[in-house]
Amino acid sequence: MFARKIRVEYEQDGQRHPCPLKWLDSFSMRNFTNATVFDDTLPVSDGLMEIGSNVPLDQLRDAMEDWFCRKGYLSRGSSSESKLLLAEIR
Repeated sequence: MFARKIRVEYEQDGQRHPCPLKWLDSFSMRNFTNATVFDDTLPVSDGLMEIGSNVPLDQLRDAMEDWFCRKGYLSRGSSSESKLLLAEIR
């Protein structure tokens, strides 16, 4: 549907995991009414999203990481801190 496909993973305790579809849905549905820059995001499956050509990847990662931490999906500020990784699939 959208021009770009991205892989969305989180790293925890040195291991990478695909972000569950539930997390991606939570972020995308929230942003339909709040942050219009991210309206062009479509969760496809665990660890996979499609996004529009005008969606800034760095800002998307920062916003998703913040949202996931606030929802309790990722930990922040501890020894087992989680990190979100986004990569465009070409």
